[in-house]
Amino acid sequence: MTTSAAEDRADGLRRFAAIWSRAIYPATATSMTRAEFEEYLLPLAGGLSEALRAQPFDPRFGAETGAALVAAHCTDPEALPRILGVIDSYLLLYCPPGEAVPADEAAARCGRLQHWLAAGYARSLRDRTLTEQEALSRAALAARTEAEQALHESEARFRAVFQGASIGIGIAGMDGTILEVNDTLTRMFGGLEHHVRSRNVNDWGHPDDGPGTWDMQRQVARGERDHYSIEKPYYRTDGTVLWTNLTVSLLRDPAGTPQYMLALMEDITEERLLRERLRFEATHDALTGLANRTLFFESLEEALAPGTGAARIGLCYLDLDGFKDVNDSLGHAVGDRLLVAVGERLQACVTSPGQLVARLGGDEFVVIVVDPKARSEVTALADVILGALAAPIRIDGRELSVRCSIGIVEGPAGALGPAEALRSADITMYRAKAAGGNRFALADPDADARAITRHGLVNRLPTALERGEFFVEYQPLVRLADGTVRGAEALVRWCHPVHGTLGPDHFIPLAEATGLIVPLGRWVLEEAARQAHDWQFPGFDGPPLRVNVNLSPSQLHHPGLVPETVAALAAAGIEPSALCLEVTESALIGADEDLLRPLRQFAELGVDIALDDFGTGYSNLASLRQLPITTLKLDRSFTRGMQHQPVDPVDVKIVDGIVQLAHTLGLSVTVEGVETGLQAEHLRVLGCDTAQGWYYARPGPPERLHALSLVDASST
Repeated sequence: MTTSAAEDRADGLRRFAAIWSRAIYPATATSMTRAEFEEYLLPLAGGLSEALRAQPFDPRFGAETGAALVAAHCTDPEALPRILGVIDSYLLLYCPPGEAVPADEAAARCGRLQHWLAAGYARSLRDRTLTEQEALSRAALAARTEAEQALHESEARFRAVFQGASIGIGIAGMDGTILEVNDTLTRMFGGLEHHVRSRNVNDWGHPDDGPGTWDMQRQVARGERDHYSIEKPYYRTDGTVLWTNLTVSLLRDPAGTPQYMLALMEDITEERLLRERLRFEATHDALTGLANRTLFFESLEEALAPGTGAARIGLCYLDLDGFKDVNDSLGHAVGDRLLVAVGERLQACVTSPGQLVARLGGDEFVVIVVDPKARSEVTALADVILGALAAPIRIDGRELSVRCSIGIVEGPAGALGPAEALRSADITMYRAKAAGGNRFALADPDADARAITRHGLVNRLPTALERGEFFVEYQPLVRLADGTVRGAEALVRWCHPVHGTLGPDHFIPLAEATGLIVPLGRWVLEEAARQAHDWQFPGFDGPPLRVNVNLSPSQLHHPGLVPETVAALAAAGIEPSALCLEVTESALIGADEDLLRPLRQFAELGVDIALDDFGTGYSNLASLRQLPITTLKLDRSFTRGMQHQPVDPVDVKIVDGIVQLAHTLGLSVTVEGVETGLQAEHLRVLGCDTAQGWYYARPGPPERLHALSLVDASST
């Protein structure tokens, strides 16, 4: 990092910490001055900034930050929204992670840091509350002891303790009749003493009472238990709910006979509401208000729990089609409003108590269906979702069309774990998207396995070349006129440590998609060039053996293709005429001059260019004159009808016409996929120049180049 960049970063941290302190300080109970509080926040801001740019990303510092803020007495109910609001609005503005982290990923990281901060804040506040409760319990225990002594020794002393206590105290007979309450308890219940005194403790049930609450109360009333402590709600006189930490103890006379029940109550209503608010913020999406990834996985794990969960489970995993275009063209503000509208429509589709809709992030949503009656219930829900999103959404005078792709997983709850179920739904969703979108697809274990295998190959590809897992095999190119070997096509193979030897069809498309095709193609070219040099035997009479190397469309766009190829030829010590580059016909359909320029440069150097898979791309035959090619490689589909008697006369006429056209244009013709002697003879008579195929030899190591087996592949 340059000195200027470091200064800018430090200045951004200082500005963020200043804004943060101004927002939070009014909601703190700290003894620090605001300047001291700003200095306290500065390292926390630095930690959040480092977490944003860390590779790999680790959001746990957010939890540490939440704990540090609680430690600084930022415990007012308004503190957390201010904390999160400043982070959401200003952290990326003043502490950007830099170009190493894309903007969408940076926003996602910022959101996850906020979630972890809220969770750490809630956990630290809970721990602090428990510590305070323990201190209060000790005080309550002391009060109970003192109350017992007061009852036994001095009514006057008891009254002093009873009325002066800062917690609510009530005394009831063994039948539950309330005998005495102090002023604190009366105020907790709304200030009407007669409302409290007129009740029996057994009448104060509440729907949210914890399991076993009344069993413990009955045990105390029977003298079987000395005390219990719980968190219990009560209804106040105005119908509102009072939450308390309740400790009930049995008071005995000097002989040990139960006489009274003593209740000590601490009002925790505000703390309870704060915990519920923090819990909601930690488990719900800030933009749409839907359940977030945390609550989704909690609900899914609960539904899949063995023995206590659902018998069957269904997931509808959906992703909006083309949402990125909305953000790119109309801005993220419009995109956010679109997501809110989509969330509202999805929520309207969820009508059963056993259904939950969640936003996982970005434009990805998921719906859980617990215990569906049949798979049709889940597919029907998917149809409802597609229908709900079919109507355009109007934002700022624009009507935005919304489409989505949905992946459906439905089956026995024990068949998959939460992560596996979501992965299967995700994979299935992408199959629906690949099929055109605006539809749903059902999970297919075989398709999942293929996708997982493909993902594993993609992950392994970047290091496979470094580990030497690729090798090259060669298939001879034979001159039909005399059966001599004129060269060979270099075919790359992957010796995968798990899947064994893989042909190019398994990994070349992946290499093109990941950009690895450029270094892989360079390596194949260098290997083939060195091998072509080794084939130049002393005293060899005739043109040098030529090696054919395939060139992908992505390589044609690589600016270093021509100089790197020239360097490879020079390093191997072979002439350009010993190399033929094969380019598929489909890659050159409609090619502009920029794409053809490297091919023209190769032709000027003396490198041959072959048009591979000719006949499959439906190119304009007249355009052949404009291409810098020397050879047509005829696709095997045109000669398959010549493998056996009687030959297909249509194939014969097509091949004859192509050969005459090619020779008229000064091009040679190579035929792929020759598998029988009859086929080879027909091609020779028709004037084809060279051929390759299993009739001559399968691809193999370079030392077997001249070992032609001449065996009909159809008979092996």
